[in-house]
Amino acid sequence: MFNKITMKDTIRIDPIRFGQPLEDAAFEELRAKYEGLVDEKLGYVISVIDLTVNPVGRILPGDGGTHHSVTFSILTFYPELQEVVEGEVVEVADFGTFLRIGPVDALLHVSQLMDDFISYDEKQGVLLGRESGRTIQRGDLFRVRIVAVSFPRGRSSGKIGVTARQPFLGKLDWIEEENKANQPQEEKEEEV
Repeated sequence: MFNKITMKDTIRIDPIRFGQPLEDAAFEELRAKYEGLVDEKLGYVISVIDLTVNPVGRILPGDGGTHHSVTFSILTFYPELQEVVEGEVVEVADFGTFLRIGPVDALLHVSQLMDDFISYDEKQGVLLGRESGRTIQRGDLFRVRIVAVSFPRGRSSGKIGVTARQPFLGKLDWIEEENKANQPQEEKEEEV
C-alpha cells in the first residue's frame, strides 16, 4: 500500500549550500537522508514530496553548518500481510518468478503458482503447467496475496513472498477465463 506520511526532523545545511535557496538545500539533504531507505515502520521510502523549513537555523559550536527544523511529507510503499496486489513478472527462474509490485520485487515461488506440476523451459524463459498448459513469462500480469514480509535495516531491499493459490488470484488472463467459465448460461448468451 502506498502512503503519504508527514514527518518532522532537524536537518543540517552544509556551508557549501549556503548560496542556494534554503528550500532547495533542505530538499537535497532530506532526499539524501530518506529516499531509498527501508524501515520497519515506514516501509520503502520512495520520495520526499514537499517540505516546510524553518528559516531560522541554529549554529552549533564546532560545526559550520546550520541546523533547521523541517516538516515534510514522504511517499512510501508498505506491503502488508494478506494484502492483495497486482504486479508484472520481471524475471522467470526454475524456482519461480519475481513480480514487480510497487517499487520492489516479490517472489512468487513455483509451489505458490497453481495446482499443477510446473516445468521450466530455460531457452524460452517460461514456466509451463504440465496438465493445464498454462505458461508464465516476462510481462505477464498477476494478482497475488502478500504472505511474507521481511524489512532489513538500511538500504537493502528486504524480501516479500506472495501466493497465487487462492480463489481469484493468479495470472489476470486465467482469472478472466475462470470468471467467464463460471458465469450462468443466460449471462453468456446476453454478452453474445
